[in-house]
Amino acid sequence: MAEEHRQPLLQKEFYEDCPGCKVDQQKELERGIPIKKLVSIWIVVLCTALPISSLFPFLYFMIRDFHIAETEEDIGYYAGYVGASFMIGRALTSVAWGLVADRYGRKPVIIIGTFTVVIFNTLFGLSVNYWMAICTRFLLGSFNGLLGPIKAYACEIFNKEYQALGLSTVSTAWGIGLIIGPALGGFLAQPAEKYPAIFSKDSIFGRFPYFLPCLSISIFALVVTIVSFRLPETLHVHNKSCEDSIEALEAASCGSNGKEKTQDFEGTKSTSKTSLFKNWPLMSSIIVYCVFSLHDMAYTEIFSLWAESPRKNGGLSYTSDNVGVVLAVTGFGLLVFQLSLYPVMNRIFGPIVLARIAGVLSVPLLTCYPYLTMLTGFSLSLLLNCASIAKNILSITIITSTFILQNNAVDQNQRGAANGISMTAMSLFKAVGPAAGGAVFSWAQRRRVAAFLPGDQMVFFLLNVIEVIGVLMTFKPFLAQ
Repeated sequence: MAEEHRQPLLQKEFYEDCPGCKVDQQKELERGIPIKKLVSIWIVVLCTALPISSLFPFLYFMIRDFHIAETEEDIGYYAGYVGASFMIGRALTSVAWGLVADRYGRKPVIIIGTFTVVIFNTLFGLSVNYWMAICTRFLLGSFNGLLGPIKAYACEIFNKEYQALGLSTVSTAWGIGLIIGPALGGFLAQPAEKYPAIFSKDSIFGRFPYFLPCLSISIFALVVTIVSFRLPETLHVHNKSCEDSIEALEAASCGSNGKEKTQDFEGTKSTSKTSLFKNWPLMSSIIVYCVFSLHDMAYTEIFSLWAESPRKNGGLSYTSDNVGVVLAVTGFGLLVFQLSLYPVMNRIFGPIVLARIAGVLSVPLLTCYPYLTMLTGFSLSLLLNCASIAKNILSITIITSTFILQNNAVDQNQRGAANGISMTAMSLFKAVGPAAGGAVFSWAQRRRVAAFLPGDQMVFFLLNVIEVIGVLMTFKPFLAQ
C-alpha cells in the first residue's frame, strides 16, 4: 500500500526551486477537501467582484448630485457610462494581464488586482465630479486583471478531483459579490442622511455621501491583499515549463497545427496545442456566456435605476437603503441555492439543459416587473424580493453552466489563455450593458404614454429579447460540445 501511494511522486520530475513543482508535490500528499485553499480563492474573487456593482444602488443619486443631467430622465443616460467605464478598462487589458500571469506568475497579478481595488475604489468614493468618477472606474477596471488568472489558479492549486469544486467556488463567489456589493452600496451610501446620530453632515462622510461603501470595500480589499502574499505560486519556472507555456501561447494566438492528447479535470480526452480560436466548442460557449453576461449587467443597473426612479416615471420611488435590503435578501437566497441545489440540478440536467430551463423561466419573470408598480406596502416588498431572488438564481445558473462548458472545452495547459479570451470578450459585452441599459432606460421614461410597450415595459421587453437570443444560441448547430 505504501508503495502505491509513493508511485505518483516517483513518476513525476520535480524541480527543487520551482514554485509550481512544490505545489504539485503538496497536492500529491493532500487528503480531503482543501478548505483553506477554497476560502483563499473565495475572498480574492469576492474582493474583485464587490466594487463592480456596488455603485448601482447609489449611482442614480450620485449622477443627480453631480448636476450633469438636465432632467430626471437623463440621469439613466449618464449613469450608463459610469457603469460601462469599468468594463471598458478591463476589456482593454485582460489579455495583457493574462500574458503577465503566464510570464511572471498568478500571484503578482492577484496582488496587484486586489491592491488596485484599495486605491481606485477609494478614489471613486471621493469623486467630486462626473469625469473623476468615470476615470477612477476606468482605471479600476484596467488594473484589476485578476479574474482570468484566478480561474487558471483555481485549476492549478487543486487535485483533479477537486478542480471542479475550485471552479465552482470562483463562479459562486463572483455571483455573491455582485449581490453583496450593491447591498453594501445601498445600506452605506448617504450615511449622514440615514444615520445622523452617527455621521455628521460636516464629517467626511457628510461631504462625500458615497465614500463609506467604497471605503468599506477598500478596507476589505486591503486585508485580502495582505493575505494574498501568503498564497503559493503555481507557475512552473524551469525550462521545460517555459517552452510549454510559449507553445501554448503560440497555439492560442497563431493557430499551431501541432496536436497532443492530454486529460482534463473531468477525465476526458481533448486536443491541446491547437488554436483556441478554432476550438468551436470553446468559442461558441464564450459567445453564449457573453450574451447572457450582457443581459445580466444591463439588468443589474436597470433594476436599481427603475426601483429608485419616481413613481410618476414608472419606478418604485425606493431609496438606496430599500434597494440594499432587497439585494441583501437576494444574496442570501443565492448563496443557499448555489451551495445546496445547483450541484444536484447540474448532475440531473447537465449544464446545457439547465441553462436553457433557466433562460426560458426568466422571460415571464421579467415580463412581470413593470406591473409591480401597481402594488404598495408589504405586498410590493414581498413580491419584489421573491422576483429578485428568482431572477438572480436563474442568472447565476446560466453563467455557472456556461463557465463549466468553457473549461471543459480545453485542456488544463490552455485554460489560462482561454480564460483571458473569455474575460476580454465578456468585458466588452458587459461594457455595452450599462451604457445601453442606461440609454434605453432614459429613452423609455420619455415614452410613458406610447401605445406600444409604454415606459418601462419597453425596457424589460428588450431585456427579454436578449435572453431569448441567448437561449436560442444554446442549441445546435451554434453551441457545440
